Amino acid sequence: MSLVWLNGVVLPADQARIDPADRGFTLGEGLFETMRVQAGTVPHIDRHMARLAEGATLIGLPRPDDGVLRRGLDDLLRASGASGQEGAARLTVTHGPGVRGLAAPTAPRPTVLITLAPLPPPAAPARLFLCQSVRRDQQSVLSRIKSLNYLPSLLARREAEAAGADEALLTNLCGDVAETSVSTVLAVRNGVALTPRVADGALPGIARARLLDAGLVREGRITPHDLLRDGGCAVLLVNALSVRTVASLNGQALPAAPAFEATVRAFLDDPSR
Repeated sequence: MSLVWLNGVVLPADQARIDPADRGFTLGEGLFETMRVQAGTVPHIDRHMARLAEGATLIGLPRPDDGVLRRGLDDLLRASGASGQEGAARLTVTHGPGVRGLAAPTAPRPTVLITLAPLPPPAAPARLFLCQSVRRDQQSVLSRIKSLNYLPSLLARREAEAAGADEALLTNLCGDVAETSVSTVLAVRNGVALTPRVADGALPGIARARLLDAGLVREGRITPHDLLRDGGCAVLLVNALSVRTVASLNGQALPAAPAFEATVRAFLDDPSR
């Protein structure tokens, strides 16, 4: 039976209960972090905690201190027998229950949930579709946080699937590339790898930050035309759990960059880097 950590207690998932008045459920007021588990631990947890803290500050979300969250994660991994295992952990924090309406609770009781899941299997090369119905607002605070409200990404993915693709490429209000529905975009041409800027609507992802810090990629403005011109450039999609190649954009085949892909995979798979 799968276990979860909910508000300080490890218990079977089918016994976990969230208050019907929880603002994460009623208003989408909350944040989450998806973290890779390697050898029974979460590498780079400091980066995840820092991003959660920054997001909480931006939206006025109270949260437990890092020590509580780290102990909760350790307790769940130990109780689940995940020592030495690979997997994915998700940490969700909401503003907790509140009265009907938008007014914030005067004495908030945040809801904190940690769950575990297997790593997703390797995905086939992505067929990207340039989303038309949803744009990333690069000026909005929501573009810089891992919000529980994932409806824009869901709608973008559905549009891509309706067009015969399997992933959506999102642009910002100026038409520049921001990200996909779940991943950071890396565009590789002539041995140079670019990723969209946070100022262009890209989420400040953990894998993205590690690659930037290591000098393997750099930030820059990218347009859809840049991805397709002169036969196209190689594109990789990365997040905390995976690296995925891109086969095509709007039906146009894109080239591969096997050497760079191998470098990125080896780097992100190494918990010490």
